[in-house]
Parts: sequence; structure tokens; C-alpha cells
Amino acid sequence: MVMIIHGFPNNISALQFEWAWQHPTESRRLKVFPDIQRRKPRESHFDYNFRVLAVMLQIGPWKRLPLTIRWISADYCRDFPIGKTPPVHMPICHGRVKIKKIPKSSDSGISDAMKMGIFCRICYEYIKPDNSVACISPSCRFVGHLKCLAKLWLEPGEYVPIQGSCVSCKKTLLWGDLIRKKNGCSDLENCVEFEDDDGGSFDIS
Repeated sequence: MVMIIHGFPNNISALQFEWAWQHPTESRRLKVFPDIQRRKPRESHFDYNFRVLAVMLQIGPWKRLPLTIRWISADYCRDFPIGKTPPVHMPICHGRVKIKKIPKSSDSGISDAMKMGIFCRICYEYIKPDNSVACISPSCRFVGHLKCLAKLWLEPGEYVPIQGSCVSCKKTLLWGDLIRKKNGCSDLENCVEFEDDDGGSFDIS
């Protein structure tokens, strides 16, 4: 294994990504790209897979997901082709992965105030802890409904937010960082979470 793609919203999304990656000639999203329908002369299997990946990260629905590209092996690490770099909200990381199991009942990303009950700063209705999201800035006290913030940040015709401004502190935030904090990650730069039912990953080897 030399690379891992992780950050999918669930295992179904990860498996759909995996299937399309392995079957670019059959995937309805990829078969419209003639340049990735077959390997080039003397092109290795790895190089071909990497070329397909570069295209996949540029098209929907994957281009809007808060994915992370992580190189495990430095020997195989390479730059993406010019014009095919991943979207800016997809970080490219290096090094081994630490697996962090998060209990389904975990509320480590929820403050004491949220547990006692608080109101959404967007719709001003009561928030249940499992339906809340908070700003990642330590000095900001914004708390809101997950759906309220998603609707506020969504662009017309899209279903997955990428980024937006905090309602309270106005700081530009990535949707993926908010979800990672909600899932209990306190170190957003180094946190990698693989869950049995709520997350997915795929590797290229």
C-alpha cells in the first residue's frame, strides 16, 4: 500500500469510489473521458491508476467531498499532473496512518454547554447534541444545527458544502474540518478516523 484516500461520508460512498476507480471503462462518470479508458504504451499499472485518480478528484460527486490524499510510501510519492491537482479543500499528507476508533455514542466533540441544551445560532431552535456542529476556532462559541449550516453554505444545485464563513466569528471554515471535530477529532491537522460504519477509505497499491 502506497496511498490512502479517506474522508468519505460513509462506506457506501467509499465503495462507489473504489468501484469506479477499478472500472473506469464501465463507470458512467468516467467512461466519458477517453484518455483514461486504457493504459498508455509502457505505462505501469500504478501510473495508470494514479492518472485515473487525478481525473476522479476533478469531477462530481467526489470533487466536493472532504477527502484526504495520504502518501504512505515516500518512494512512490509524486506530483499530480498539471491541471489535474486535487481541489484546494483536499489536503495531501505524508506518513503512516494512526487508526482511531470512535464509539458510536461518543460525544467528545460536544461541549458541556451543548450537552445541557443550547439554541441554534441560525434558526434559534433547540439543538439536540447529536444534531449539532460547532466552530473549530477555540475563541468562537458558535453552535448550530448541522442541516442549518449546510443549507447556509450550499451552492445552488449542490448537495455537499465545501466551505463557508462562521456565522459568529466570520472565519472561513472547511466543512470537512467541522465534521471531523464533530466526530471527536481535536487535532484536525493530524487526525485520521476510520469507523466501521460511518467512514470509508481506499488505497492504491
